[in-house]
Amino acid sequence: MSTMTVDYTVRLRFSDDSRAAATHTNLSAVRLDGRVLWIAGDETATVERLLADSPERPAEFGAEARFRLADLVDLPGADADEEADVEGLARSGDFLWAVGSHSLRRKQIRDRHDGPKALKRLARIEGQDNRQILVRLPIADVDGVPTPVREKVVDGVTHRAAALSGRDDLRRLLRDDEHLAPFLPIPGKDNGLDIEGIAVVGERVYLGLRGPVLRGWAFVLEVRPYVTPEEPERLRLRLFEDGRPYRKHVLDLNGLGVRDLCPDGDDLLVLAGPTMSLDGPVWIYRWHGASRVGMPSVVRGELISRELELTFGEGDDHAEGMSLFGDGRVLVVYDSPAAARLTEDGAVIADVLKLPPRRP
Repeated sequence: MSTMTVDYTVRLRFSDDSRAAATHTNLSAVRLDGRVLWIAGDETATVERLLADSPERPAEFGAEARFRLADLVDLPGADADEEADVEGLARSGDFLWAVGSHSLRRKQIRDRHDGPKALKRLARIEGQDNRQILVRLPIADVDGVPTPVREKVVDGVTHRAAALSGRDDLRRLLRDDEHLAPFLPIPGKDNGLDIEGIAVVGERVYLGLRGPVLRGWAFVLEVRPYVTPEEPERLRLRLFEDGRPYRKHVLDLNGLGVRDLCPDGDDLLVLAGPTMSLDGPVWIYRWHGASRVGMPSVVRGELISRELELTFGEGDDHAEGMSLFGDGRVLVVYDSPAAARLTEDGAVIADVLKLPPRRP
């Protein structure tokens, strides 16, 4: 394992609207796509697109465009702009994927709360329908720039923006799961169900769970979404050999949960951090040969290696998103960035880290 050494940094420059919505200080997902950087925060129902200032070695991503998910798919919430808590982005083939946390949340005690009112507030648990999303958005070239669209024709086939419907809602599908069902009523920050990463390799979609972590084991769910000609805007899930629409993998992350996933060849890089509201530790692991796995897996020993130890702050600089960034490097973005990451001219600093060499 190596300790984090920043190779170099890049600036992320957001629009006034995104800054007003605090997206820039609540970054939760990132994915590089050529000269485009797809990015999302966990306080809105949007995906942001930033453009690189240089295709070879960008120093800054800017010229932001915002895309409301409600303009592309039907969201489950009555309020289309209610936060979707987008915690993961993936780019594969003709599509951009986004997943919400699917978590419940507990009200916080603020400085102004005291006594019975504070305890009453801490007992309140609520959910938001827009958090229960898995969406697949076609990406088309619009004025020379990759852009999410409602539909796209490829080789005579029309691909539409699609989302899991209520029939295939992941929380509903997990209601009888022997491991995860007991944690559905528990808020994400209390070790309840909390999806915080997505990786797509071919027809495989991997969903990383920040929680629950059971006796030190973290979970990754594998699903195989598809659409039918009759309902091209609805994602459905293929059944695995055991008749379930998902496959479970458990990973030895030394007691940590999954904060993001990123494909690297046949491997998956795993950004791991605390399930609870703690600052650290934070590590990047490599799940070797993840995309070749043909059954539910217990990922330990030689199947997984700890690659990098990341630094973190006290109450800030929480690594939340990770993307490959050129040969042997990853870009890491932070929720609650430290003051030193916020520049005087309004940009946010992200880190580019060099990974250890992959084993033969």
